[in-house]
Amino acid sequence: MTVTIGPPLTRGRQRPAVRVPSRRPPVKVPDETWVQRRVWLTWALLVLNALTYYPGVSALHIPNTVGKVITQGALPLALLAAVSVNRRLIFRPNAYLSLLSLLLFAAIITSFQPQHLGTVYRTFRLFEFIAALWLLTPWWGRRDLLLLRCHLTTIYVLQATVILGLFVSPGKARTQGRLTGVLWPVPPTQVAHYAAVATGIVLLMWFCGRIRGWRVLGIIVVEVAILVLTHTRTALLALVVGLVVAGLSLIKVNFRIRKVYATAGIIVAVAATTASGFFLSWLARGEGTSELTNLTGRTLVWGQVLSYPRNTFQMVFGFGLSNSSFNGLPIDSNWLSSYDELGLFGVAVCVIVLVFLVVNAYFQPRSMERALALFLVVYCIMASITETGITDVSPYVLEVTLAASMMVPARGPSLARQWRPTRTLTKPAITTNPETSSPIMS
Repeated sequence: MTVTIGPPLTRGRQRPAVRVPSRRPPVKVPDETWVQRRVWLTWALLVLNALTYYPGVSALHIPNTVGKVITQGALPLALLAAVSVNRRLIFRPNAYLSLLSLLLFAAIITSFQPQHLGTVYRTFRLFEFIAALWLLTPWWGRRDLLLLRCHLTTIYVLQATVILGLFVSPGKARTQGRLTGVLWPVPPTQVAHYAAVATGIVLLMWFCGRIRGWRVLGIIVVEVAILVLTHTRTALLALVVGLVVAGLSLIKVNFRIRKVYATAGIIVAVAATTASGFFLSWLARGEGTSELTNLTGRTLVWGQVLSYPRNTFQMVFGFGLSNSSFNGLPIDSNWLSSYDELGLFGVAVCVIVLVFLVVNAYFQPRSMERALALFLVVYCIMASITETGITDVSPYVLEVTLAASMMVPARGPSLARQWRPTRTLTKPAITTNPETSSPIMS
């Protein structure tokens, strides 16, 4: 409603009538800091949920039930945090999560088979996990790489607990000569995984000039030291291959990468001729020829998985989600685990997802985001040979999601702008009063 003030009854020039707009109640716009904190909380809870709790490892003597409640209870909290920051349930359409949702479709089909209640629970858990990822899609493609910074911060916190556990209980933290998280039970393979991912991301951001200073050197030294202490060959190999592929995508346009790679090539050539025996003995980890041939006993379990009798339905859709083990032994292969849980359909979806991301990265312009996405995808491909996780709730799914999020068109920094109402023109426009033919400012 507006109030029109007519011209005064005085001689001379009449004053124009002014249309006074009615006052609207102020619209509350989410603060950017508040939004980023909620997104960071959601991502941290997703990482916590992806950590498998191993009883009897922690130096804090956390009961098995309490540890499982903490990890598995983090997923519903992450979903609530995602809904709180994305209250309008805005989803950004993308092919990657649509393909990932096909895994949920296969898991739901297999859950109708007569089986344990744990399979149904894991299927519902995968549904919550994918739903939380869908709710975070409005923050994909941000120029400030919010989700990537959230992942790095979470890794730093986790690695800090590993380092602190090394000082609290050094004997337990170096079980069998490999660094293990003992404040919160983290196996050596996962510790090495996070150290390798953090090393690759920080190096690529330094190559592109996104981060500078002595902080980069400190992070690299600490993460490489953790990686060496874990004595994990898969993470080391995946790190090297991922950095080579990501660096080659920028080698034509980045002088720093050309300089560093040339120096690294010379160092590797010298080390291969002078200290090859030391490196080979370190990689062997004291294992014999038979253990190296069967990948520390992994191929024995793989043979049992492939030879297990199945009907046509179980061959196509598998037996349903499980703890990625066979006869009490870990499968330790994403492809064999996918075949056992979701059948050939699950394996095909995994291949399509990874090929889609690689092809999508090929058509992206040369940039830091493209290099980071290539590094994460190539790392997950290399690690998938002896690690599980692309078809279930795991850190690998989160990192592949990060790769997909960096290959979407860039957007502004905040979703809050979508909630900001449109505002009227501040400068008044002049119209005419039909009764008095006097100007009216509206």
